[in-house]
Amino acid sequence: MSDAPIPTLSLRHGAAIPVLGLGTWPMRGDDAAAAVRTALQTGYRLLDTAENYRNEDAVGQGIRDSGIDRSEVFITTKLNREWHSVDGVQRAFAASAERLGVDYIDLLMVHWPNPDQDRYIEAVRGLDALLDDGVIKAIGVSNFKPAHLQRVIDEAGLVPDVNQIELSPYSTRDATRAFDAEHGIITQSYSPIGASDAGLRSDPLATQIGERYGKSATQAVLRWHVQLGLVAIPKSSNPSRIAENIDIFDFELTADEMAAISALDQGEANVADSDTTGH
Repeated sequence: MSDAPIPTLSLRHGAAIPVLGLGTWPMRGDDAAAAVRTALQTGYRLLDTAENYRNEDAVGQGIRDSGIDRSEVFITTKLNREWHSVDGVQRAFAASAERLGVDYIDLLMVHWPNPDQDRYIEAVRGLDALLDDGVIKAIGVSNFKPAHLQRVIDEAGLVPDVNQIELSPYSTRDATRAFDAEHGIITQSYSPIGASDAGLRSDPLATQIGERYGKSATQAVLRWHVQLGLVAIPKSSNPSRIAENIDIFDFELTADEMAAISALDQGEANVADSDTTGH
């Protein structure tokens, strides 16, 4: 069990999002439900899922199995490209809420901008309508570049609460983070320990920094995210790793250590291009 609640960040529309959560892709079925239950009982309060993960039902089951009241859990889910219209977003919300077994969703996101169909601005307008209805607490986008966000701001007059992007010390996404920060958008990091288990978990620099605090390389990396003001959602179904990932709030990296980890950046060559990728 975590000794203290996970810190939160205030979102522009009033909700408070925990700075660390559980990513659930690609878990499904009983594995996903068990991981969610374990995470909530370990102290997590932020869960990340999506229509495209095909596990919203299992996430909902895990919440119910945990014994933690739904009101204490911050649920994020995402909608696919077929729903990119004001009415479509309404239908996507209703379907996700039914699968999750909830009557509201804390943060609903446009999963990819899909600029080839050029309807993501209408999708964000649909999220704003749901916000007005009180059935979501925050507006989110995922995999949006600064150019996509600028169009949303200019053409819809709306600023999302959160932009979820692939982000780790190997791909620090400086330009997108800077744009988000300038506009009061919280940046959320998926694949925060890298896109695979190899690499950052055994990175020599991260390992060395972690050892100074009696921590693992993974814990040093997750602490880096938190100190940058990011929200990290590492995915794991392993109970020991779930516990390891949350145990990052009893130490603080120095400015030099933060800079050293940031210097691991390898650019965006390995990040999916959201102008050509999406669903």
